[in-house]
Amino acid sequence: MKIFSRILLPLLLLLYIGYETWLKLHHQSLCGAEGCKLAGELLRFPSLYLNYMGMAAVGAILILGILSLKKAAFEQLYFIALYTAVAFESIMIGYQIFANPEPCLFCLGVYGGLLLIALTSRPRWFLYALPAIAAIFFALSDLAIPRNAALIQGDGLYLIASEHCPHCKKVKAYFAEHKIDYHPLPVSDPSVRHLAKALGIEEIPILIRREGLHSEILVGDQTIIDAFEKKGAVSKPASAPMPGSAEDLYAQPEAGGCTLSPSIENGGGCEESPQIQLR
Repeated sequence: MKIFSRILLPLLLLLYIGYETWLKLHHQSLCGAEGCKLAGELLRFPSLYLNYMGMAAVGAILILGILSLKKAAFEQLYFIALYTAVAFESIMIGYQIFANPEPCLFCLGVYGGLLLIALTSRPRWFLYALPAIAAIFFALSDLAIPRNAALIQGDGLYLIASEHCPHCKKVKAYFAEHKIDYHPLPVSDPSVRHLAKALGIEEIPILIRREGLHSEILVGDQTIIDAFEKKGAVSKPASAPMPGSAEDLYAQPEAGGCTLSPSIENGGGCEESPQIQLR
């Protein structure tokens, strides 16, 4: 059983990663799913380097596994290397699950291989490690991770707003009255908040108007309404109501919008907006 778990399985996993690396060097891949293509966008470096790291890690597990069969002193090093790789891959897979529409199938294959090696190497230790693995996924699920997907798709109006912010309600009421169609982007979505922060804008409502290669950003209810009053509103079907939650509201009424700042103290704020910490 030890030969199977510490030599055969790591060797098969090493060949699996090696074959995928060879395919990537020839501009091919075992995985053609969208999640596999998006996974590389989450890395700070070319995804091929991650393959090299995986081969090095599994190669170390294989070598230590062979040595552990000969000398008991290497057994602890074997399990340290194995569960370090499991923890690393748990974070990678967990982040993909919460950031991408779907995880990379190749990465899931590597992760499944590592879990199988851990399970067959010493089942009792694997059961001990399960709560730690579950904790990694739970911690990632608790974070407001932006989705790895485009928010602005095609021409049109995109309104970043909250269901509860009175300034946002004013703009939405104006759009409904003049039958102006728009795409709602609720700030309860972490990706939408990330977009606003990346633009350096701290207040809502935010209107992004895209026409071809030209984009225009308007901030604040009065600024948005004045722009349409000057140019004249285009009659289009009204949009569906915007989803949202009570946790996306911060306010500075004098600025013409509700702020996205994580905390506000001593005055200011939309009347309906509690002073809470936004995570």
